Amino acid sequence: MKTTLPFLLLPCFLFSATPSVEEIEKELAQPILKNDQSLEEVQAFCENRVPDLPEFKKPEEWLAESVRIRREVLDKIVFRGKQAKAWREAESKVVWDEVIGGLPGYRIRKLRFEIVPGWWAPALLYEPEKISGKVPVVVNVNGHGRTGKASPQKQIRCINQAKRGMLALNVEWIGLGQFKNRVGHYQLAQLDLCGESGMAPFFLNVSRALDLLIEHPNADPDRVAVAGLSGGGWQTIFFSSLDPRVKLANPVAGYSSFKTRARHFSDLGDSEQTPNDLATIADYTHLTALLSDRALLLTKNEKDNCCFAAPHALPPLMEAAKPKFALLGREKFLRSHVNHDPGTHNFEKDNRQQLYRMLGDVFHPEKADYDWKEIPSEKEVKTYDELIVPLPENNLNFNKIALRLAEDLPRDPFSGKKVPPSAWSGVLRKTVHFTDYKVQTEILSEEKLGEVRSLRRLFRFGKEWSVPATEFIPKNPTGAVLLMGDLGRSKLAKQVHKALSEGKRVLAIDPFYFGESKIRTRDFLFAILVAAVGERPIGIQASQVAAAAGWLKEKAGVSVEIRSHGPRSSLFALIATALDKKAIKSLDAHGSLKSLKDILKNNWGANKYPEFFCFRLLEYFDMPLLVDLAQPRSITFLP
Repeated sequence: MKTTLPFLLLPCFLFSATPSVEEIEKELAQPILKNDQSLEEVQAFCENRVPDLPEFKKPEEWLAESVRIRREVLDKIVFRGKQAKAWREAESKVVWDEVIGGLPGYRIRKLRFEIVPGWWAPALLYEPEKISGKVPVVVNVNGHGRTGKASPQKQIRCINQAKRGMLALNVEWIGLGQFKNRVGHYQLAQLDLCGESGMAPFFLNVSRALDLLIEHPNADPDRVAVAGLSGGGWQTIFFSSLDPRVKLANPVAGYSSFKTRARHFSDLGDSEQTPNDLATIADYTHLTALLSDRALLLTKNEKDNCCFAAPHALPPLMEAAKPKFALLGREKFLRSHVNHDPGTHNFEKDNRQQLYRMLGDVFHPEKADYDWKEIPSEKEVKTYDELIVPLPENNLNFNKIALRLAEDLPRDPFSGKKVPPSAWSGVLRKTVHFTDYKVQTEILSEEKLGEVRSLRRLFRFGKEWSVPATEFIPKNPTGAVLLMGDLGRSKLAKQVHKALSEGKRVLAIDPFYFGESKIRTRDFLFAILVAAVGERPIGIQASQVAAAAGWLKEKAGVSVEIRSHGPRSSLFALIATALDKKAIKSLDAHGSLKSLKDILKNNWGANKYPEFFCFRLLEYFDMPLLVDLAQPRSITFLP
C-alpha cells in the first residue's frame, strides 16, 4: 500500500492545484480587445487592398485600359474554372410559351431560356402590338423583391417601355420570384468551393436574356438598355460595364464602391456583389467608369432604408465617372438622379420617369415631341400567378450543380505525376493564401489562480490583426496546448480545466472571426468582402493558428498540441497543422467535418460558414488529404 500511495496522490494533487471551471470561465470572459477593434481592423484591411482608378490624359489610353479591365474581370473572375468556361461557350436556348393578348397596344409573351445547360430561367417579353423596323430594347432585371418579375413597379416599367415602341424583357432573378426557396444568394459559393466561378450563372442570366432579345427581328442592337432596382441595380452595372452591347445603363440603388461598403454596413452586399478577387482587378468605381463610351444614369434614393443611399454611395461613383466621360467628350451621357419622394428604396414613378427621359434622349434624340411622362398603367398589372412561366421539374440550381461537380473532386493538380509532399503543401498554401505572420505579444494583465498564472495577452499578427488570448501557466508544465472553438475562448473553460489538470500550459485564442474577434454586425459579409479584396478568411485563420503555435512552442520549449472545438475551428486548425512543419505536435479536432462535401450535402451557404467556401479548396483537397499532409503529426477526430 505504501508503494502505490504516491501514484494515487499525484492526480489528486494536480487536480487540487487546478483552478475551478468557474474561476477559469471568469478569466476567459475578461475582454482584451478594444470595442470594435476587430471591425476597424477588417475595414482597414479591405480598404487598403482596393485599387484606385488611375488617371489618363489621352482617350486612347483609357479605352485600352477599359478593354483590359473587361477582359480580366471576365476571364479571371466571372468565367474562371473549366466548367464556367464551357458555360460561356454553350449555345443559348429559348422555349416560347403562351401569349397574353388583349392588352392596350402590346402583348406579353411568356418564355424560358437556359442560363447554363439544365438551368432554365423564366422571363416575359413585352412586345408592341404594332411594331415595324428596328426599335430599342430594354432588359429589365429584378431586385430582391420576392414577387420577382411580377413586382408592380417592374410591370409598369415594362408596359411603359412597350407603349413607347420598345421591346421590354422582364427577367427573373436567381433566388427570387419563381426561383424563391430554391436557391439563395449565398449558395453560389458552393461553386467557388469546387473551383468554378459562382458568378458565371449570375452573369449568364443577363447575358442569355440579352442574346434572345437582340435576336428579335425588330431589335436594334445599337439601342440596348439595361435597368433594375437594388440587386437589379447591381446586375445592371456589373453586366453593362462588362458587355459593350449595352448602350445605356440605369442602375437604381444597386451598388457602391468597395471602400464605401467597408464603412457602411447597409452596402456590404451579397455573395454575387462581392465576388472572390474582384477588387484585385477593379472596384465598382472602375466598373462605373467603363460606361464612359456609352450612356449611364445613376439613380439613388436620398433616405434609402435598405442600402446605397445617395449621400454616401453616389459621390465616389460620380467622382470616378465624370473625368472619364469628359475625357471622351461625352459629359452629356452621364447623369445622376436623387429621388426625394418617397426617397426610400424604390423604383417608383419619379425614378421610372427619369429612365424614360434618358431612353428618349439617348435613343430618340430626333424626336422633339418625345413624352417621358409615365403612361398610367396600374390597371394592367397582372397577378403573380398570371405571370408564371412553366419550368422543368428537374431544373438545376447552385446546389445541384455543385453536387455534380463534387462527384469528380478532389482532383490531382499534378495530373498523376509523382511529386513530393512539399508540392502539395505549396498548392494548399496558394489556395488558402497562407501567410507566415511575424508575431508580437503584449501582456495586458496577470492574475494568480492558486498555483496557476493567468495572463491576458494581445497577439499581433503582422501589421494587420490583433487577436486576444488567455494563457494559463501551471508550475512545471508538462506540455503545451493551443485551444480554440467555434463559440470562442469564453466557452472553453471545461477544456482549459482539463488541459491544466493534465499539467499542460494552455493558450486559449480567438482567431479572426471568432469569440471576441467576431464582428458584431453582419459579420459574414465582411468575410465575403475579405475574399473580394483577394484574401481568404480560412487562410487568415489558419495562418494565425500556425503563428500562435510557433510562438507557444518557443515560449514553452515543447511542440504544441492543438485542440479545436467545432467544425469551423477544426478545419482551419487542420490546415494550419498540414502547413506547419515545426511547432505543432498533434491535433485533436472535436466536431469536425468528415468531408468538405458535407458542406454541399447540407446545402450550406456563405452566410452560415463563410470561411468554408475558399475558392477551389475542394477542387484539390478533402479531409483525408489534409490529414495526409499533416503527417507525421497525430490527427484525432473526436465527437
